[in-house]
This record gives sequence, C-alpha cells and structure tokens, in this order.
Amino acid sequence: MPRVLIIDDQKDVRAMVAIVLRVNHFEVVEAGSGAAGLKIFAETPVDAVIVDIFLGNESGVDIIATLRERAPALPIVAMSGMTALDFMKQAPPHLANVVCLQKPFRPNDLLQAIRNAQAAAGGEARAAV
Repeated sequence: MPRVLIIDDQKDVRAMVAIVLRVNHFEVVEAGSGAAGLKIFAETPVDAVIVDIFLGNESGVDIIATLRERAPALPIVAMSGMTALDFMKQAPPHLANVVCLQKPFRPNDLLQAIRNAQAAAGGEARAAV
C-alpha cells in the first residue's frame, strides 16, 4: 500500500485529503506544519508527498525544495487555494516536476495529481531518505 505524507496546516483539509486517499487504498501520514512534515519524512519512508503552498508562517515551496534536496525523485503534489500555483511553473529546475493542484478539487483530481506526480518522478516506488 503506497504511503503518502500530507503536509497542511488546516486540519479539515488534511482530513478530507486523508479520507480520499484511504478510501483509495493509500496509507496516510499527516503533518500540521512544514517542520513536522520534514521530521516525519526523515523518520518514515513515503512514496509521495502532498504539500500546501501556504503553511501559516512557513513556505510550502521551501518545504518542497528541502524534500527535493533529500529525495530528488520523490513524487510531490503542491496544492493551494490561491492562484499562486503559477509561481511553481517558474520555480528552479529541481522543482520542475512538482504537480500543482488548485483547491477546491474533486477526489478524482487529487488521485490524478498523485498519478501525474509519480509519472513526473519516473514512477519510482520509494524515495530514499
């Protein structure tokens, strides 16, 4: 069962994403902040990460950059309720394969974003920590 780490400071959003993933046979690990997400990532192997771009006082882009440094082939989905996902398209090359997902989204949009992130990352099963 693929394990997905959800990093979002909004508990209700994490819960909704987790329900969709669990119903679709994913194991889910949740983090309420970027720092907590990076700690979990360091301690637990994951197959993909979903990161909110705006994490309270933290930048989701910075969290994504750190994840990429630690695991260059990690499938990552960046989500945001703002139209700020456009700046991900202008991100540095090591962030180029991040799949963007605009909130609100439907369950099928979430699942497709994960599939797209896996394909963009080369379909590797597990990221090395």
